[in-house]
Amino acid sequence: MVKRIRDIGVEIGALKTGKLNKITDVEGVKVGHYTVKHGDLNTGVTAVLPHEGNLFTEKVMGATYVINGFGKTVGTVQIDELGTIETPILLTNTLNVGACSEAIVEYTLNQNPEIGRTTGTVNPVVGECNDMMLNDIREMAVTKENAKEAIHEADVNFKEGAVGAGTGMKCFGLKGGIGSSSRIIEYPHGHYTIGVLVLSNFGQLKNFHLNGKHIGPRIQSKLGHLKSEPDKGSIMVIVATDLPVTERQLKRVIKRSSVGIARTGSFYGNGSGDLVIGFSTANKIPHDRQNELQSFKAIHEEDIDQAFQAVADATEEAILNSMVAAKTMTGRSGNTLYSLSEFLSFE
Repeated sequence: MVKRIRDIGVEIGALKTGKLNKITDVEGVKVGHYTVKHGDLNTGVTAVLPHEGNLFTEKVMGATYVINGFGKTVGTVQIDELGTIETPILLTNTLNVGACSEAIVEYTLNQNPEIGRTTGTVNPVVGECNDMMLNDIREMAVTKENAKEAIHEADVNFKEGAVGAGTGMKCFGLKGGIGSSSRIIEYPHGHYTIGVLVLSNFGQLKNFHLNGKHIGPRIQSKLGHLKSEPDKGSIMVIVATDLPVTERQLKRVIKRSSVGIARTGSFYGNGSGDLVIGFSTANKIPHDRQNELQSFKAIHEEDIDQAFQAVADATEEAILNSMVAAKTMTGRSGNTLYSLSEFLSFE
């Protein structure tokens, strides 16, 4: 049974992967899901935790990048201004961004009784894609409790495909969802990991490329009845690393996820929300002001190309993993999306 794209011998790029070939190869990172699957409801929430401690009191450096801004996120303005992330990152469907935001606030308030009393407030981080083809999105089926369960269930190993936020997603006219990959980069001063997780819900089948091969039209011909549709989906990309970088360098790195997306055949259509959120765990930022100067480590700019290559390759592979891991599914109103794994005989 094909579970990931490497199961059929497809390897993206020449860099080595981490042990699990997932975002959680970055030490401390965990991922959790809550899946809603009942009748016309096919949706959920996925949580990414940058580290295992208290994120509000020990923030991580963060950055965001908008490839095409047809999306509804929470928290990105403050990330761009301050360069830090102080909560778990939640992914869900478009109309449940509010519930997930409330869940993060409640989760963080429970951990930090000083919020709203002796210190300020909290910046929840939520991203979304529109799963209305397979999910009755109007029901807003993801609750605050579901979102908090995804956070509490987060672990190093996690499922991919039609799970959590990826349950009802569509990618290149086929089944999309959650996918992940990682790369190891090596310098004289150490070895570091770059991990990527995607929520894939974008692209047109006629444009789909698998490892450089333009196989979308052949799959479309095989399906026959499938008509070409406008690119009205989205992709959320989460990039994690333990590479010591400034928030400015981190933004430069996460921009290169767009290379991996483009390799699969995307042109970032007008109706597609293509957004990236990234963080580095190498430097922790204390919430409370210290009496001494803060000191941070960062790579030299001349060393950054390896990170660019790593995030491009890991993003491309994560997208393919999301499509292979997701099984064929019939959802709302009998709409059906087929798994890429059913067409791998083309290769």
